[in-house]
Amino acid sequence: MGLDRRGFVKIVVGGVAGTLFTPVIWQSLDDVSIWSQNWGWIPRLNKGEVKAKSALSKLCPAGCAVKVKTVGGLPFAVAGNTANPMSKGGVCPVCAAGAQLMYSPARVKSPLKKVGEGKFEAIKWEDAEALLVEKLTALKGQDGKIAAINGDETGTAGEVIAGLLAGLGNSGYYMMPGEKFVAGKGVKLMGGSGQPGFDIAGADLVLMIGADALDSWGTTVANQKAFAATRPTGAAATAKFVYAGPVLNHTAAVSDKYLPVPPQATAAFALGLANLLINAGAVSSAPDFAEYKALAAKYTAEEVEKATGLKAETMNELAAMIKAAKAPLVIAGASFGQGAGALDFVAGASLNVLLGRVGSGMTLLPEAPKAVAGVSASDKDAASFLADVATGKAAPGALLVYEANPAYALPQADDMAKALGNIAFKVSFSTYMDETAALCDLILPAPHPYERFDDALNPYGVAKPTYLAGKPVVKKPVMDCKDPVDVLLGAAGKLGLSLGFEKYADVINAKAKALGADFDALAAGGIWNGEPKGGALNLGAGALAKVAVAKTDDKTLAVAPVSKLAYGSATLATPPANLLTIRDTELVGKDLLVQMNAATAKKAGLGEGAKVKLSAGKGELKARVHLNEGVAPGTVAVLLGFGRSAWDEFTKGKGDNVYKILTVSDEAGTGLKVWAGSTVTVAKV
Repeated sequence: MGLDRRGFVKIVVGGVAGTLFTPVIWQSLDDVSIWSQNWGWIPRLNKGEVKAKSALSKLCPAGCAVKVKTVGGLPFAVAGNTANPMSKGGVCPVCAAGAQLMYSPARVKSPLKKVGEGKFEAIKWEDAEALLVEKLTALKGQDGKIAAINGDETGTAGEVIAGLLAGLGNSGYYMMPGEKFVAGKGVKLMGGSGQPGFDIAGADLVLMIGADALDSWGTTVANQKAFAATRPTGAAATAKFVYAGPVLNHTAAVSDKYLPVPPQATAAFALGLANLLINAGAVSSAPDFAEYKALAAKYTAEEVEKATGLKAETMNELAAMIKAAKAPLVIAGASFGQGAGALDFVAGASLNVLLGRVGSGMTLLPEAPKAVAGVSASDKDAASFLADVATGKAAPGALLVYEANPAYALPQADDMAKALGNIAFKVSFSTYMDETAALCDLILPAPHPYERFDDALNPYGVAKPTYLAGKPVVKKPVMDCKDPVDVLLGAAGKLGLSLGFEKYADVINAKAKALGADFDALAAGGIWNGEPKGGALNLGAGALAKVAVAKTDDKTLAVAPVSKLAYGSATLATPPANLLTIRDTELVGKDLLVQMNAATAKKAGLGEGAKVKLSAGKGELKARVHLNEGVAPGTVAVLLGFGRSAWDEFTKGKGDNVYKILTVSDEAGTGLKVWAGSTVTVAKV
């Protein structure tokens, strides 16, 4: 029997009328009224004026200029800042979740002191700061006994940390590995100085070798805006984008051309391309051109195919595209933002030199003036430091960790976590209970980006000197936290040191003034830009002569870690709302799915859904197999961001951590530790 509209209305109205004349429903409503009025945990809608305040969100590696929407003074949503020339209203998937993350259950709610294995007790700030000063006082003047690991490449906080250590007679200031650090080394190998920049917006062809520029490399939001500008609605594209890397990732998926290049063969790919361009008539005034030409000649079509799997026809087509372009640009980097060597950078950058694009497409950014007197940039990396701690070559008594999670995001992660155990007193300045904080003896909770002053100088990838700054959008933090730099400046004063400032806000104001920027304009969502420096680079032939292609065999596969910014970063777990974007080809229940193409899987005796164990060094990773023809031959792709052992119930224990199976080797001629070319054995479980 069908039900027409009139019949439906009768049933609904009759049902409602029935409840109105039934005393039970009124008794229930009365009970609800009592509960809602007396229970503090019942959520209440905040009342007040809705406002949009400018902020600098450094939840992502590059930082986003955003508008934070507040009601009654509390943030509830985030949007891009259309007034900011860099982001132009865009926002990355991590910073878009900023309001959510401000109230995350993973936040450290107050200072914590370890009282047993995995156990902490809340203490007062005055007691926590007194303990910090006590430990530093005992080690003052003993070089090598106090160390710090900084994971923020762009903030002036690093100057304060370095200045504090120098004042305490220690030189142990280390940076978490990133592209900016490695690229600076690469520029020096090419006879230059300064941070390299890349003018994507001014190019008519962009070749990205490994660098996932539209998702996890550099200033992703600005890069996406530049990409979108080349594809106006209803008109032909004004620039071509080519991605050469181990996985058909988000960048490759929207590019005009994708070339599957294994992670260990990116330098060979670049030098093979250089050989073709030179044979087509490309010359350079660089003093080492003859040496470079002879080196590139060794990368014949046969050698390049052996290293990359790419046919001569494919390489010739790419060379022809580049030759036809008026403003080509080459960007080289690790597909997951760290672990590549300086030689990989030099191989890619040498193509810009060969094409005459240094100073226009590829720029050099001068060193900025310091706010804290007497400090210099660190040339030491945290991976090497903790490796020395693990082997007894370094024996610090105290370690300060700022905006970093080395227990999770360094190669052979389990060994890195164990190495931290060799340090007697560890302090974490973390907003969240991450893997490293959980191993520390003292946790001093840092404010969320919307609760503090912060700045960002020259996020990696910008084409010209760039400075951003922000201030709190709330009057008071929602947790009992303090700015780490304020804490360290206070500690410095009690230790008899003067760094010239009492608050981080004063440091940032001084930095802005030194650059010639207006802090108030920056805090309102503005940006400061300077001009790139002049100067030329050589081709880096001497360094590139030491390039070695990592070999794989029938028993091993190359590892390609894949970063998707929506899934978090090295310092941030997947935001709750973003969990909904994880596909069932990436995570099923608690099982991580690693990906390889059908031919690679068949050769390894594997099929769709097979349970496997990936092993390298002392590390093991358990997963299932998903067949994906977008993965380069001889390669297994593994997503970053999973295998968390801390954080919250939504992310903890899901999947496995790819950093556990990344192995470290020494790059020939540079002294850098590299792991982008790691290989693993894969066994069916």
